[in-house]
Amino acid sequence: MRIMDNIISDRGSKYAASGAPCASAEDARALIKELCRKKKFARATHNTWAVLLPEGPLKNDDGEAGAGMVIVRMLEREGLEGHLICVTRWFGGKHLGGDRFRHVQDAVRIYLEGL
Repeated sequence: MRIMDNIISDRGSKYAASGAPCASAEDARALIKELCRKKKFARATHNTWAVLLPEGPLKNDDGEAGAGMVIVRMLEREGLEGHLICVTRWFGGKHLGGDRFRHVQDAVRIYLEGL
């Protein structure tokens, strides 16, 4: 799994983006489990992820309501199927409001630029 750590910081919250090829729902669960074996990611506030599979999009907001759909929409725009992207957030103590969705988009964009 490719991990891009500390790519965005805002009001104490820090973001990372990770991803890897993914062919099924089972693969997606295994990839997230692998990521969370790293203590830092296991302790994160949110590990929001999505992947486009032949049977349709699969996503998990992990408590960051709506963030999984943001990732799905970006994957659809890129036409990137079979690649899971996870955006991790460590909450910094101050609420970000709608800015959190912009940060999810920016994190996915940074990850995609590196592919």
